[in-house]
Amino acid sequence: MRKTTLPLEQMIEASGEAAEFIRLFSTSSRLMLLCFLSGREASVGEIQEGLGFKQPGLSQQLAELRQAGVVQTRRESRQIYYSIADARVARILDVLVSMFCKGEEPPPAHASIEGSSSCAPTLGEMAQWAVITSDTGLK
Repeated sequence: MRKTTLPLEQMIEASGEAAEFIRLFSTSSRLMLLCFLSGREASVGEIQEGLGFKQPGLSQQLAELRQAGVVQTRRESRQIYYSIADARVARILDVLVSMFCKGEEPPPAHASIEGSSSCAPTLGEMAQWAVITSDTGLK
């Protein structure tokens, strides 16, 4: 079992950035947009057709994701193509797909992640974070 204990100060410093990053996945439309772009490049028209999004809402979501550095653009003639720019997004999407889209049974609540090469915390580490968060008053 992988056990990592980070200094409290380091966790506190990283928590704001982590919360902002996770916020990018917080709406179902933004999550679907990121999933659609995962592993491919697509024009606005292709995204609209594939997801059925209306242009104003799609432009707003793409602008926010581009400003956050999560997606990148490439212009070809009059078309603008979007793709994932941040490798962390692909890692998070892989986890979400395996948890929610593949029909796998979730592990029991007491299971730990053994032999995992990902940076996902074990359940014990998540509980430690919850206690630390509660102790520092950062709810």
